[in-house]
Amino acid sequence: MEKVIGIDLGTTNSCVAVVENGTAVVIANRGGYKTTPSMVAMTEAGKRLVGHLAKRQAITNAENTVYSAKRLIGRKWNSPQVKQVASTASYNIVEGPHGDVRISLREKAHSVPEVSAMVLAEMKLIAEEYLGHEVQKAVVTVPAYFNDNQRQATKDAGAIAGLEVIRIINEPTAAALAYGFGRNIDRTVAVYDLGGGTFDVSILEIGATGVFKVISTAGDTFLGGEDFDSRVIDWLVEGFRDEHGIDLRKDRMALQRLKDAAEKAKVELSSVREVEINLPFIISSGRNEALHLQRVLSRTDFEQLTADLVQKTVDIMRQTLEDAGLHREDIEDVVLVGGMTRMPLVERSVAEFLGREPSKGVHPDEVVAIGAAIQGSALLDDDGPSANRVVLLDVTPQTLGMMVAGGLMEPLIPKDTTVPTARGKTFTTSRDNQTAVKILVMQGESEQADQNELLGEFILTGLRRAPAGVVEIEVTFEINADGIVSVHAKDLETGKEQSITVTATSGLTREEIEAMIDSGKEFAVERKRDEEFEARKQEAEGLMHEIERLFDKVSKVVGGSDYGRDALDKAQGVMERTKVAIDRHDAAALKEQVEALSRTFRMFKGVVAKA
Repeated sequence: MEKVIGIDLGTTNSCVAVVENGTAVVIANRGGYKTTPSMVAMTEAGKRLVGHLAKRQAITNAENTVYSAKRLIGRKWNSPQVKQVASTASYNIVEGPHGDVRISLREKAHSVPEVSAMVLAEMKLIAEEYLGHEVQKAVVTVPAYFNDNQRQATKDAGAIAGLEVIRIINEPTAAALAYGFGRNIDRTVAVYDLGGGTFDVSILEIGATGVFKVISTAGDTFLGGEDFDSRVIDWLVEGFRDEHGIDLRKDRMALQRLKDAAEKAKVELSSVREVEINLPFIISSGRNEALHLQRVLSRTDFEQLTADLVQKTVDIMRQTLEDAGLHREDIEDVVLVGGMTRMPLVERSVAEFLGREPSKGVHPDEVVAIGAAIQGSALLDDDGPSANRVVLLDVTPQTLGMMVAGGLMEPLIPKDTTVPTARGKTFTTSRDNQTAVKILVMQGESEQADQNELLGEFILTGLRRAPAGVVEIEVTFEINADGIVSVHAKDLETGKEQSITVTATSGLTREEIEAMIDSGKEFAVERKRDEEFEARKQEAEGLMHEIERLFDKVSKVVGGSDYGRDALDKAQGVMERTKVAIDRHDAAALKEQVEALSRTFRMFKGVVAKA
């Protein structure tokens, strides 16, 4: 039966799950880990590394190792968030041809959806190895506060990875789905999701009949574990500069080592009171003298360094409650999601604000992928039992509208409106004899249009000439279940109309996406060849080891005859040719040599058995 996988495409780590026999299973990768680092690297030989392999070589190949790509996805080059990442990242971020963001690896520029697709492709492969067959469909999660550009770019990443993304769902909603699925509970639940790069909080009503209704959601797509790491990095850099007068940020390898050490220290401080950060030979001084970094960071100091970040999440939580028209005592359960919620200060702050201890019933790193898999199974099983048990009623996280005269934004769909939905308004022309009107589609909460995100624009032409205010134009905004926006404009008198689906602003053209899909297929075929070669190589090395082990015994038995010596020489020749095939990475030759090794091994075993 066809399977739909659920993927949590995270800033720091990603996770994949699938529903089997009515139960959601988180799938471990080859190393046995249930989460995989969202990291991609390009080696000097041009080989692509993803996940743990990329992370292990990040320090020695800092300039060509990408982390936290999710913080850049769907953003424009000139945004302040991109400038901030570019100023601190160890890899090179450059401007793309559409004002988008590109990442330069080994002198080749890759789009952010393309890099994210490499992580998604790895998740697809992990699922396929577990299931034993190809996977084509997925539900992928995004932060609730992602705008339309970011959602579309995530969908593009799925397509490039060879996946049909049948639904994009919000991470807190997925977590609530995993938390409430099959429990027959009627509860008002707050989901507090603080991950590696983003923060969301959603208030939901979970019904015993399987209805999950989001009442309110808010967040910050640039607030997460990366910012906590940055505070530790700043603390280390400033201390080292005060002591040695050297700025470690100017050295890419040193910066990557600092990042690695800061992340480890943060994790350890969730269970211990203080941690020693020891980085020997971090950099050389001008006199060629090796310098070392050694400092002790206490949990108290770490909490002081990051207290304002935690407070920011509490302020957003307070606003979400107000938007929902609820009081703290109305919240019956609190679900913590994301690795950062293991930090004692975070857990303590949430408990103090809501007046109750958070639920311990979910795994913060796995719950989002589980929820995505449950939703995927429900979408696939339209007539089955799970389809009737899950109804998701999500909301649009930000107000949608259009720019009108005076540079103001006219809202059409307010934030926290249940989706899918459509809303329309009638506008009139603002100038005499106006024959065209430009529709600027905006997303955000400011009354000033230029302070919001421009999602897209189009022009409705061919309007009849008339005084200002006479020609009426009906504009309709529509949001589908994935949160993707389309806008329709119509001249009410002539019936002339124009529409746009906001897709192009993901930063990629359809042609670019198609080319990247083809490139991804080529990589998948190449990877399969590599894996087959590695499997044969292991088999060959195992056979050679066994033959070498038996060689002396066989030599004693048959070495005295011409036939025996000839057989031994042939065995030596097979092993030499096998080593050459391995060195040359010649898969066809290696296949032949494995067959020859197998024959030799059987012959050797037969000789020893008869002796």
